[in-house]
Parts: sequence; structure tokens; C-alpha cells
Amino acid sequence: MKKIITIAGSNSQKSINKSLINYTSGLLENVEIISIDLNDYVLPFYGVDFENENGIPTAVKRLDELFNTVDGFIVSLAEHNGSYAAVFKNTIDWLSRVNIKVWREKPMLLMATSPGGRGGATVLQSASAYFPFMGASITDTFSLPSFYDNFNDGKINDESLKGDIHSKINKFQAIIN
Repeated sequence: MKKIITIAGSNSQKSINKSLINYTSGLLENVEIISIDLNDYVLPFYGVDFENENGIPTAVKRLDELFNTVDGFIVSLAEHNGSYAAVFKNTIDWLSRVNIKVWREKPMLLMATSPGGRGGATVLQSASAYFPFMGASITDTFSLPSFYDNFNDGKINDESLKGDIHSKINKFQAIIN
């Protein structure tokens, strides 16, 4: 059975990106989902001085080892002022100190959502350009705009957006299999 890591790039307990990840991962068939909650990996802010004095935190090593065991990733990014949430960026910075190819050249479905009409488009564009340098093999991207209008009762309610995510998850599933 294939293993997929899901990560919502937020530390919010009520993250809309976690809701989108839960919905999307539920569309996959015959896979084991390993859901990463960034709150389970509390890390100091990355800095070369800290690393030189203390080394790589144990939590980073555990997460890095987990990344080695999976067949792909589904990542949904929160957008804070047009960029990644600080908790996500910090986690990626630490992981890159263990292996610059954080994503291991494995398939990734990259997503974002926001309450606004652009649906995290800026952070999605940034990640789409940057993640391949860190070993992401991005199969597709998906932006869910106006989250509170388009997502209710644990699912996407707009038929066009629902069809789009189903198509992209089917493509991701075919690639990992």
C-alpha cells in the first residue's frame, strides 16, 4: 500500500488548509495517509548559530526519516502576507539542513486556500517555483478561493472546483501507483 504524507502549512488549530487536506486525502483510494501536524514538531527558529551550538533538533530528524518512507506528498499552504506561514517555512528550513532535497523527488499535489478570492494564489505560485529545487515533483496545483463560500460540511460545494480537485487527485493517484 502506498503511503502519502499530508501537510497543512499552518499551525492554526482551525486551519482551513487542514480542512482542505482532510477532504482531498479522503478522495484517494488504497493509500495510507500520514497526516503531519506542524504543532507536533515544535522547533526553534532556524539560525546557523543555533545549529552550530545545538545541532539538528531530534524532531527534525524524526520528520526527515518519515519523509524517506513515503511515496508522495499532498501539501496545502496557508498564505500569510503573500508568503508561507512562519511555522511552515521554519520547518522546511530545518529539514533542508538534513537533506536539501526535502521532498525526495517524489510526487506532490500542491494546494492552497484562503478566505479571499485569490485562494492563496501568491503562495502557491511561489511554492510552485521553489519546491522543485527542493526535490518536489509537482503533479499539479489547486487553489480553492473564497473558502467559506466554497467549502461546507467538510467538502467543496462548488461543482466546477469539485470536478477540478477530483481530476487532480486522480492524476496524483495514477502517478503514485
